[in-house]
Amino acid sequence: MDRLIQQALLQVLQPIFDPSFSDASFGFRPKRSALHAVQRARGHMAAGHRWVVDLDLEKFFDRVNHDVLMARVARRIKDKRVLRLIRRYLTAGVLVDGVVSARSEGTPQGGPLSPLLSNVLLDELDKELERREHRFVRYADDVNAYVRSKAAGERVLASIERFLWKRLRLKVNRTKSAVDRPWNRQFLGYSVTNHHKPKLKVSSRAIQRLRQRLRGDFRRGRGRRLSSVIRDLAPVLRGWMAYFRLAEVKGSIQQLDAWIRRKLRCILWRQWKQPRTRYRELVRLGVYRDRAKRASTTGRGPWFNAGASNMHQAVSNKMLHVGLGLVSLVQEHRRYASLL
Repeated sequence: MDRLIQQALLQVLQPIFDPSFSDASFGFRPKRSALHAVQRARGHMAAGHRWVVDLDLEKFFDRVNHDVLMARVARRIKDKRVLRLIRRYLTAGVLVDGVVSARSEGTPQGGPLSPLLSNVLLDELDKELERREHRFVRYADDVNAYVRSKAAGERVLASIERFLWKRLRLKVNRTKSAVDRPWNRQFLGYSVTNHHKPKLKVSSRAIQRLRQRLRGDFRRGRGRRLSSVIRDLAPVLRGWMAYFRLAEVKGSIQQLDAWIRRKLRCILWRQWKQPRTRYRELVRLGVYRDRAKRASTTGRGPWFNAGASNMHQAVSNKMLHVGLGLVSLVQEHRRYASLL
């Protein structure tokens, strides 16, 4: 019932607030997405603003001051019943281990209304950055401002930190915030090259997150048919590549494809537990008998053997992608590139 009422509030309040939001704000807004924010950020870098002020707001959704937020909402909404209802949602207790704890600050994460309320509060930051004529991009509480020098970036970071605390009672996390070159940072999962006209690439952190996500699937796949494992991977890989379709540097994507194929070969090698089983399966899949015999009795582990030429011959890339339907990140990337 709470979610239904919050959604109803959102559908009425969004058209009131959204038209006045900054053009540099992209999070949780109609017809705007993270990919639009990434493209805007690349445009600022290509225009010569090759230093980034990467702002990290300390526990933003947990630290929102209710009085400050409600004052911003009340500027546009005059119906006291609506204001009272919004505040009641803000102050509603949190159920933790069966115990209700009172909430004195922060917004209810996961609620339909929270993204709009966060934009209402941070719109004041957007307007301040616009007043100072800074080039910036904001997606929810991820804020990147682009400047031409490190000294300018340090000044912007210090002044914005003071502004956020004085006006919005928000703290900047200094350990995670930085003034740096854009290619040393990541924004919404993307990073860039250091070319004069920077190219987008998948950040190393995003790649590590995908690998960690897939490792669980590979562990669960040891006792299952390879076709079932590949079928379960398909929506994850397609969804990941759909988000990172703007990437222009393909090297990391090719490496991910090779890593996934090797993990799948590793599953097969583990399933062929005994040397005689490994010998029989390798021969069945086209490996010469003498090579199959040497490979099946090696003392090396599954990861080494999954990358050996014998397994590449037995379980070829074509067999995995065409025969078993493994989604190729490289092919998905090419398909999206042809549509852009």
